[in-house]
Amino acid sequence: MPKVVISEFMDEAAIAADLRGFDTVYDPALADRPEALLLAVADADALIVRNRTQVRADLLAAAPGLKVIGRLGVGLDNIDVAACTARGIAVYPATGANDDAVAEYVVAAALVLLRGAYGATARVAAGTWPRNALMGREIGGKRLGLVGFGAIARQTARRAAAFGMAISAHDPFLAADDPAWNPPHGPVRNLALDALIARSDVLSLHVPLTAETRRLIDADALTRMPRGAILINAARGEVVDGAAVVAALRSGHLGGAALDVFDREPLDAQAGAVFADVPNLILTPHIAGVTQESNVRVSVATARAVRRHLLER
Repeated sequence: MPKVVISEFMDEAAIAADLRGFDTVYDPALADRPEALLLAVADADALIVRNRTQVRADLLAAAPGLKVIGRLGVGLDNIDVAACTARGIAVYPATGANDDAVAEYVVAAALVLLRGAYGATARVAAGTWPRNALMGREIGGKRLGLVGFGAIARQTARRAAAFGMAISAHDPFLAADDPAWNPPHGPVRNLALDALIARSDVLSLHVPLTAETRRLIDADALTRMPRGAILINAARGEVVDGAAVVAALRSGHLGGAALDVFDREPLDAQAGAVFADVPNLILTPHIAGVTQESNVRVSVATARAVRRHLLER
């Protein structure tokens, strides 16, 4: 009977339905207990992870019988894909299963940061009635810039267009004549990265972490954004220089930021101290792609991919 180890949280109904008949070890705490994880995978045929489990040389060496890895999400920077390929280990990300959740997060964050009124509960309840201070901005007519124009960015564009935003994107891997630039909701302008940064009222990042994208948005890039612009990062923490974002928010040049991802996760109190009392900043714990609905979709897609691979071998 094939053994499947699941080291991070997953929809339990998907485990019961789609991994039935396998020897399944489900322990979401394994990601934080590396020694226990190495023991658990010693005789495993399959491993299912999210983004916190680091599938590197030591883990792969500890799992000589590993045949397949399921990724509950789409980013693969926590998995040594080249080493897996060399070993003949298949890697299945849950492509497309959380696109809607991330797209909704981005547009909602833009709405909240532009309007600036939704954190006023305590002041209103205290009787201060801060109407003039909370005169925010509308999203309609604002320019949305998407760094990367893959599936999630395209879903974001569709939703943003419904609010009347003008959409531009930069993606060097997408041909200029690709139909994606002319979706039903209206054309998406194809811009060079520097032009996109300089012209976007809301800049949202949709790129994987690579040598080219690491610190793509640094202090210089932030300076080139329009004054009052909004930055949203639900991609990977290392794509953005967090300290530079803090400085730009404190100076007032950056109008707001939503950061769902960080250089180090989980973010501890020491690393998080730099973000304390920063104006118009939203921090969330790498949750943009995780909703009740998307968790089911991601879990089902991953479990079925792993099951199919094991039964075909």
